[in-house]
Amino acid sequence: MDTTIIHVPRRYVREEWGGTETVIQEISRRQQAAGWDPKIVTSMALAKHPRELIGGIPVERHAHFYSYFGLRPDQRLALDKKGGNLLSFGLFRSLLREKGARLFHAHALNRLGGTVAAAARILGKPFVVSIHGGVFEVPAEEMEAMQLPVAGKFDWGRPFGALLGSRTLLERADLVLCVGENEARAARLRLGHDRIAHLPNGVDCQRFSGGNGFAFRKKHGIPETDFLVLNIARIDAQKNQLGLVEAFLQLYASGRQQSRLALIGPETQADYARRLRERIASSGLGDRILLLPGLAPESADLPDAYEACDVFAMPSAHEPFGIAALEAWSAGKAVVASAVGGLAGLIDDGRSGLLCRAPGDLARHLGNIYDSPAFARELGRAGREEARLRYDWSVIHDRLEALYATAEARIARKNSPTSPIPARHV
Repeated sequence: MDTTIIHVPRRYVREEWGGTETVIQEISRRQQAAGWDPKIVTSMALAKHPRELIGGIPVERHAHFYSYFGLRPDQRLALDKKGGNLLSFGLFRSLLREKGARLFHAHALNRLGGTVAAAARILGKPFVVSIHGGVFEVPAEEMEAMQLPVAGKFDWGRPFGALLGSRTLLERADLVLCVGENEARAARLRLGHDRIAHLPNGVDCQRFSGGNGFAFRKKHGIPETDFLVLNIARIDAQKNQLGLVEAFLQLYASGRQQSRLALIGPETQADYARRLRERIASSGLGDRILLLPGLAPESADLPDAYEACDVFAMPSAHEPFGIAALEAWSAGKAVVASAVGGLAGLIDDGRSGLLCRAPGDLARHLGNIYDSPAFARELGRAGREEARLRYDWSVIHDRLEALYATAEARIARKNSPTSPIPARHV
């Protein structure tokens, strides 16, 4: 029986870890524990080694390129960090060698997703694709920001995209997985088929419920008595850390001066990160705003940071899901978030968190939580229960297995209409 599950993200490096990497890693771990053989095949984007073992999961990387004339090193780096529409012939050849694969699961769209779909079609294997970053609900300004590195440059790779069918990728997939309910609804309206499922991201509830907040505060010089607002996300305009800094300044100016802000995450937009540092420096409260680089997925500082905070803030301009909210919930922390994308459906406003719908809501909600620790604990308890019952990775893995079975059944019918559907692996 074929047991290898091939996961293909755009990049996969510890130094630039994000929500997509967390999802792939955690799902792969559960698949491995269930007797499957997950393998991650990706590009060399931001990586140093072509082969690596991350958390017990083999990672295989291949050289890649962007099909634009006159691309500078800094522009290539920007594409590696976010949104680059890459091509990799080596990756395609590697996928074609996976004749014993159970299925191919793409975690990227465009030409890379098309590459995975083409390999799956040639080998007669199921092709599953996850929409992690959003397709149908991405704000226009975010799309423009991702296209800045290649603005005005001739793209000579379009024939490859056409050959791979990258534009019709979602229409042809055996299964399309959407992390957000809104994205799934939009996909059903736009794609014209029923092979679409809402599969939310998950969380390791046990890991994030056991952090050492005292250790984190001591390490970074944060007094135990100070009210700590935390944000963990890529330093990126999408995540809107600038908006959170402004809300924190309002919180401080309102007389709630025993407060601090911690921003943790890798920089994916250099210009935005520069503007963020400049605003912190000009605020006069630089000693109360902590800006830290991203943390490795296995770092003990990650659960420690959640445990250390009094409130977790997600002021995102766009958020297909919001896995960090689940991590904060698992630590029993109150969550304040923008009412956008997946966050609007994830959080029950007033019960498991607070949603921001108007410009002044973020500062107001932070102030309410500052003033009422009991209310913060109540929100945190409700969030923790929600995470445990609905979003633990064990629950998400079981749902994914059932969905994989539908993709396998479809391929079985296509490949041999009269043959019985293969028994599921146990």
